[in-house]
Formats: sequence, C-alpha cells, structure tokens
Amino acid sequence: MPTNFGVLLGQSFKKYGQLCVGIDPHASLLEAWGLEDNILGLEKFANLTLDAAVGRVGIIKPQVSFFERHGSKGFEVLEKLSEKAAQTDLLVIMDAKRGDIGTTMEAYYDAWLGANAPFISDALTVSPYLGFDSLKPTMSSCLERGKGLFILAATSNPEGAKLQRAIIADKTVAAQIWDSLTEINSVTGDHAVKFGSFGAVLGATLNLGSFGLHSVLSESQSVATPILAPGFGAQGAELSAAKQLFGASASQVIHSVSRSVLQAGPGGVAAAIDSAKLELTHGLT
Repeated sequence: MPTNFGVLLGQSFKKYGQLCVGIDPHASLLEAWGLEDNILGLEKFANLTLDAAVGRVGIIKPQVSFFERHGSKGFEVLEKLSEKAAQTDLLVIMDAKRGDIGTTMEAYYDAWLGANAPFISDALTVSPYLGFDSLKPTMSSCLERGKGLFILAATSNPEGAKLQRAIIADKTVAAQIWDSLTEINSVTGDHAVKFGSFGAVLGATLNLGSFGLHSVLSESQSVATPILAPGFGAQGAELSAAKQLFGASASQVIHSVSRSVLQAGPGGVAAAIDSAKLELTHGLT
C-alpha cells in the first residue's frame, strides 16, 4: 500500500518547513532572466528553479498553463521536469485546476496522478464547481495510490468572491467545501497522522471570515485538512504574518511563493528562497 499523501506532507514539513516554490514561467520572467520566450528558455528556467528548490524546500508547484502555452513541446518540458523532480524528495503539486465528471475526470486522473501518468505528481489542484461529489471517485483513486488533491474553496481573485461567498442552506459555498473536506479527511485519514490527503486552496490575501471560514481560524481538527495558500509575496500577503492570517490552522498551511522569489533571477533565486524560508519561520513563531 503506498504511503498516503498526508504522511508524505507531514514528513516534508518536518524536514523542510512549510514553504512551497511555484514554478511559473511567465513570459515577463523569462525576459527578466535574459531568456527567450521559447522552449529553450522555458526548459532552462524550469530546471534552474527546480535545482534551486532541491534541498531548500520540500514542495514545488508548477503552474501548468505556462507550459501549456508553448504547446506539445511545452508539455514535454513539464513531463521531463516532473521526472527529474521524482528523483528528489520534493513533493510536486501540479497546479492544473482540473475538474469534470465521469470518464473525463478519470482521464485527468490518469494524466496527472495515475500509475502511468506522463506528468508525475503527488497532488493536483482541482475545481469542485461541477459539484463536490463529482470529485469523490477521484478521491477514492487517490487513496489507493497515495496521492492528494487540493480543491478550490476561496480563491484570491476578486471575481471568485461572489460565487464563493454565496450562501446556501446557511453556509457559504466556500465553507461547505471546507466542511466537506474536513469530514472526508476525518473518515479516510489515519488519526495517528496529522494530515489528511485532501486539502483546500485558500488565498492568503483573503479575509477568511468574510467567506464564512471562521472554523479555519479557530478550530483544530483530529485529522487536519491541508491548506494550499497562494498569494504570498507579489500578490501582497506577507510570510511574516502567516500565523496571524491562518490562526489555529497555520501549522497545516503550505505557503506558496513564486514571483517574489523568481524575480531574483537565475543567480539570486536560491538566496531568495532562503530569505523567504527565514521570513516564514519568524511568521509562524
């Protein structure tokens, strides 16, 4: 039986801390690094960022869209990157935001998390907006293979708030997603292990209380629901305020940074990661 994702996440936190480095090859970042906006530039950027992350953090999060924009050759770079990462002790969260029903979702699972997946990853970001229950077959498959999912709940883009704050049966949509995750983790998780295999994406720039997510800030869980928190650095959230932002759940947050470290350039990204780790350490104490 494969090691469950929650166990792997706990091991990663213990060894490397809670920082995650996003691999986001924006065209503007490629230019800032002195690279061409083509396959060669993409490949060099991705590999240099991976090399800087190894041994410094335990988690990377490639943003799939920046590889996809280069077509099949871009996906080839991502495939090779995931193979290279699999030879390290990094956990790979693929930020693909997939979501569908039936055989279509099964195919997404096969592509990113399956036994013969061309893109080797430990977890995948997914959307619940075809109905939360549409993800349950994928969750079952993840448990069989020791994989994880991070489900969009409260995202940092302003356009998401109207939907995610909508109230149905006395709860916001975001709170219903969170409650569903905590329930599933409680049932499927090992109570001897700190983390469940299924997490929520919660933007670090948000006032979580305004999304009805008061329990995130104030309540502990027997099997903690991991939180993937984008928005640190360039989007405005500060790592030094990590504990203040997430309250009782701060110890289960994956703090994701990308542009704020990547803009340091190929010669400075390693030092920028070290600096972000130090800031986060202070923010969690």
